[in-house]
Amino acid sequence: GGWLLLQNCHLGLEFLSELMDTITTTESMSEDFRTWITTEAHPEFPINLLQSSIKFTNEPPQGVKAGLKRTYAAVTQDLLEVSNMPQWKPLLYAVAFLHTTVQERRKFGPLGWNIPYEFNQADFTASVQFVQNHLDDMDIKRGVNWSCVRYMLGEVQYGGRVTDDLDKALLNTYARVWFGEHMFSEKFCFYKDYVIPKGKTVEDYLHYIEQLPVIDTPEVFGLHPNADITYQTNLANETLSTILSIQPKESSTGGGETREAVVQRLADEMLEKLPPDYNPHEVKAQLQKMGAIQPMNIFLRQEIYRMQHVISRVRATLTDLKLAIDGTIIMSEELQDALDSMYDARIPKLWFRISWESATLGFWFTELLERNQQFKSWLQDGRPNQFWMTGFFNPQGFLTAMRQETTRINLAKGWALDSVVLQNEVTKMMKEDVTGPPPADIGGVYIYGLFLEGAGWDRKNSKLVESAPKV
Repeated sequence: GGWLLLQNCHLGLEFLSELMDTITTTESMSEDFRTWITTEAHPEFPINLLQSSIKFTNEPPQGVKAGLKRTYAAVTQDLLEVSNMPQWKPLLYAVAFLHTTVQERRKFGPLGWNIPYEFNQADFTASVQFVQNHLDDMDIKRGVNWSCVRYMLGEVQYGGRVTDDLDKALLNTYARVWFGEHMFSEKFCFYKDYVIPKGKTVEDYLHYIEQLPVIDTPEVFGLHPNADITYQTNLANETLSTILSIQPKESSTGGGETREAVVQRLADEMLEKLPPDYNPHEVKAQLQKMGAIQPMNIFLRQEIYRMQHVISRVRATLTDLKLAIDGTIIMSEELQDALDSMYDARIPKLWFRISWESATLGFWFTELLERNQQFKSWLQDGRPNQFWMTGFFNPQGFLTAMRQETTRINLAKGWALDSVVLQNEVTKMMKEDVTGPPPADIGGVYIYGLFLEGAGWDRKNSKLVESAPKV
């Protein structure tokens, strides 16, 4: 009648089939026996085991109010009174607020954390235990050792999960701004109207938390209000994508053109516009003429290789998809995904894995043609006067190659690659005004294709402005 707990079962998928057989074939089993399985979502998880199980998901609640409510619902009166130090209750609430904040920032994606971290209840419990131990051992005359508290919270308890330097700086900033003697003053607040309540019981704290706003402004977490626009946009896109993915996939649509016919027509159009394959011998010959060992030409060869990979994959997928629709070959899982994605104007997974992000399939295919045209013109007509940098697979490699060439040109002046740094200058020229490369004494390259998000550019005064100037 005992319980069996198997954790991280996505790491042992082969055993799960054996487990399923054991459970289903065992003749005598106690009615009190239970098997608990914890796992991450995995496409190869045995579907029969999943269907026969009762599923639980444990996700952090959305919003400061919900997060604090959940945290204090697990706080007992004994924990609230475990220390008679006046600093205990405010510190407990501050740690709970920090715990909610670090979790809530994840919903903003890279704006919240550069790397998504799995902060969980264990981090909060360990932090509370540390604060309790620190207060128990504290010298009343010296007071709280704030440098120790900040270090433990920002570098050890929560910071122990953080690997990015900027994320670590953010976490330490929270610890520095929120944890100190100033947190006990009447004027202290995490953000406007978000203060540390004074209460004697858990109910007092829950009553205060109940009065907090249901929807929080991003400024509560130290983000700009515009961060909410990005979050809401991503949420809407994800919702729409989910709706599209679960819509019925019948072959016929009420007597009109079938899905297969629509996709087959689209495949024909794309195959007609798809650029021809690069001839390796011609590419090699052209690069030899231009100087095959020059860094920029080496970069071009790498970009052409990757573009050829994309073109080949697209051509093979479209050709196989047409054959599968006709019934000549079997419709595989990958081809089915391509069929569904193309019908929904999304990028098939086969293509997306080796290419670039784009809003729709139409934009993606247009970019394929434009990116390929840049490489083709560069190869046939020589190095261009200006480069569409966002049209490269590896823009960083382009900048590195440019640095290498500039360094070689200036070797006589004692330049070394390690000491050469990039300097950017926004010109007042339009794209059409560029008729040649930058002056030889300046070096570098002209680029275009960058864009601003959340700001505008004042061309006349060469500076950033709050919004795009009126034309």
